[in-house]
Amino acid sequence: MAPRIVDVKELTTAQRADAARILREALAHMPSAYNEPGEAEAEVQTFLDDPERAALAAVDGEVVLGWIGVIESYSHAWELHPLVVDPAHQRRGVGAALTAALEARVKAQGVLTLYLGTDDDYGGTNLFGQALFPDVAGKIATLRSTGDHASGFYRRLGYEVVGLIPDANGPGRPDIMMAKRL
Repeated sequence: MAPRIVDVKELTTAQRADAARILREALAHMPSAYNEPGEAEAEVQTFLDDPERAALAAVDGEVVLGWIGVIESYSHAWELHPLVVDPAHQRRGVGAALTAALEARVKAQGVLTLYLGTDDDYGGTNLFGQALFPDVAGKIATLRSTGDHASGFYRRLGYEVVGLIPDANGPGRPDIMMAKRL
């Protein structure tokens, strides 16, 4: 049975705490992601308080399986941030279902492009540890996942690499910019 997709604002306090736990655990492989006490909880709270942010959660019964957020950043292009699925529920279509629901929701609001940054600060692509200058644009064509980097997941959903931010997370640790026309 497919999970229900609900607005994060509909979650109970306990479910919101679980959403913060999922954020920490799903991104635990990334050294710079939500490791400080209260950091994940504060991030979840921004999707409740900030009118330029919204989020959806996948719920099975009362259990939060994952969640996805969006930030209104341009008039017709919004940022997908974050997408996290509880590690115990990954590889079961939850992330794809959340992404499809978010895409439909923002498209109905007139958004033309959804974009995201997917950091490689842990060695998930062949560009990790590389000097990307000069010819940053040329390096885009060589990008490939060397494991479970999210860029492979997003490519399967129709997102394209549209840029690289070299050294975004330190030397040799780029942010990979991806986007999809809705």
